[in-house]
Amino acid sequence: MKSAAIVFQSPCQLSVQSLDLRAMAPGDIEVQVEHSGISTGTERLLWDGSMPPFPGMGYPLVPGYETVGRVLRTLGDVPLAVGDRVFVPGSYSFEGVHNLFGGAGERLVVPASRVVRVDSTGAEAVLLALAATAYHTVTYGGTRDPDTPPDLIVGHGVMGRLLARLTVASGAPAPVVWETQALRQSGAEGYEVRHPDDDERKNYRAIYDVSGDAQILHKVIPRLDKGGEVVLAGFYHQDISFAYAPAFMREASIRVAAEWKRADLLAVTELVNTGRLSLAGLITHTQTPSQARDAYEVAFGDPHCLKMVLDWRH
Repeated sequence: MKSAAIVFQSPCQLSVQSLDLRAMAPGDIEVQVEHSGISTGTERLLWDGSMPPFPGMGYPLVPGYETVGRVLRTLGDVPLAVGDRVFVPGSYSFEGVHNLFGGAGERLVVPASRVVRVDSTGAEAVLLALAATAYHTVTYGGTRDPDTPPDLIVGHGVMGRLLARLTVASGAPAPVVWETQALRQSGAEGYEVRHPDDDERKNYRAIYDVSGDAQILHKVIPRLDKGGEVVLAGFYHQDISFAYAPAFMREASIRVAAEWKRADLLAVTELVNTGRLSLAGLITHTQTPSQARDAYEVAFGDPHCLKMVLDWRH
């Protein structure tokens, strides 16, 4: 059995190819994909070849870990039925290529235990991975007590917006969000967006960076209150450094937020399904797989594009 899929043949070289799907095993489901999202973090690094050493890294590869579709077939005892709509956080579906992260295809074969059933009928469900990533920055996937929620978020892309929405939904005080691009300063829901030059505050307790700016510590440590924390929640392909004296004077903590865990995905899915977290207004562009190269270039290069989604239904 074959499926169309996006293939990065080498950095900045993309094609849509017909690939062999692996055979189904007991506990697997086959998914007919409706939409897949393009990540401007890790997927951008795969696209331009700047991804640091990463398990499973190599070309050619099938990217994508933000996929929504319908169950076509099941094999064995699985808690899903044909027709159920599921979110798929990547897969190892395709033969003869690296599956990193293996979700950008027309059909996928995945263990039922890997997916999450979703109630939403729109493309917005592709955002669950980013929502889970934002949620994990505070909750640690339930492996320890939650941390202090952000009072400052750096970056008003999709990740920053989701983190701000989650903070507001939790009942915590609304955070301030920094954004330097005027095009991205609109769209706040229950919080304030400022250019950092317009913010004189220097007593933030918890600053969460989702910008991916490797120089961010030099900019935000001087804005911390004594004993404050900076959480690095972007993806950084350059080494990060900081000036010791300002960090010493503030007795600053610096924490790295890793990838989300299944507990985070289940939590944000419940928040979305119950209406406590909105994913609306974050997808700005949609293309078909036949326009994939243009889609990736817009996703990575157009500041008007918050989120690009591929529509596999045509």
